[in-house]
Amino acid sequence: MTLRIATFATAAILGLAVAQPASAQTLREITTRGQLVCGVSQGLAGFSNPDAQGRWTGLDVDVCRAIAAAIFDDPTKVRFVPLSSANRFTALQSREVDLLARNSTWTLSRDTQLGLDFTGINYYDGQAFMARRSLRLSSALELGGASVCIQTGTTTELNAADFFRANNLRFEPVVFATADETIKAYDSGRCDVFTTDASGLYAERLKLSAPNDHMVLPEIISKEPLGPVVRHGDNQFADLVRWVHFAMVTAEEIGVTQANVAAKAAEMRNAEVRRRNPDLARFVGADGTFGEMLGVTNDWAVRIIRHVGNYGESFERNVGERTPLGIRRGLNNLWTKGGLQYSPPIR
Repeated sequence: MTLRIATFATAAILGLAVAQPASAQTLREITTRGQLVCGVSQGLAGFSNPDAQGRWTGLDVDVCRAIAAAIFDDPTKVRFVPLSSANRFTALQSREVDLLARNSTWTLSRDTQLGLDFTGINYYDGQAFMARRSLRLSSALELGGASVCIQTGTTTELNAADFFRANNLRFEPVVFATADETIKAYDSGRCDVFTTDASGLYAERLKLSAPNDHMVLPEIISKEPLGPVVRHGDNQFADLVRWVHFAMVTAEEIGVTQANVAAKAAEMRNAEVRRRNPDLARFVGADGTFGEMLGVTNDWAVRIIRHVGNYGESFERNVGERTPLGIRRGLNNLWTKGGLQYSPPIR
């Protein structure tokens, strides 16, 4: 006991943080239940969307599947709960879901006032405007007097008001409760312009009766960092969710893919090969106990990549240039390629 007190006192004198016991409640519940419960959107192409058979796919869905892979070695052990923008945070607070992976913007007020924690950014986004090509607009600065379809309960409302006020432009907000109502109203001509995150515009455009008749204007008027959300105090689970994303980014950085991850892991059985490739050895669990630190097995990262792929593979499969959305990597490229996706080291 004396030694423990002295250790804490010394740490305090030196200004060092002392690790406290982390909450393991959520991870324990998931493991006992045998299934992750993941809150997603009510249907946003490329991010979280069910097909005719009810199978969910998308960039956010891959986050959930990757977490299930890390815990269970099975990406199908997930139950997806579609949530509206109005009830998404309440569902997480009330433990209806274990985490939220649903195009939700990380803001200061959400981070401090809701009893929730954002674990990272799996998609760097920004708000934009979509308009009919027949209006012959080239800039959002030409939208003075326009009626604008907006979904309520989102950061979109405030951003739009800020943009028009800052540029001394009048506009008429036409507000709807759900994304589906908003896009349908825009398609029917209830308003001149539709605004939401740029990624959402590309996804929702696919629902329009004549998608090619509409264009996304070039201005990005806000920062919309999107990422998974967990309950405040769920420290161990937050660590796991955070590092699942970092593992996918790290895998892309070091060239580990779904196709080669098994071979890469096998190579690390050789001590000399491990010595020459320390980052890869730690990644596949051949060196260190990093999985145990997260409450899972030491091959956790191998499980993720084997079942889901690295971040680049997930991006290109769900929203990339060869998909109907046709989104370029841009800010979501690796930091080594001019983007913002950057993982702390696994060590």
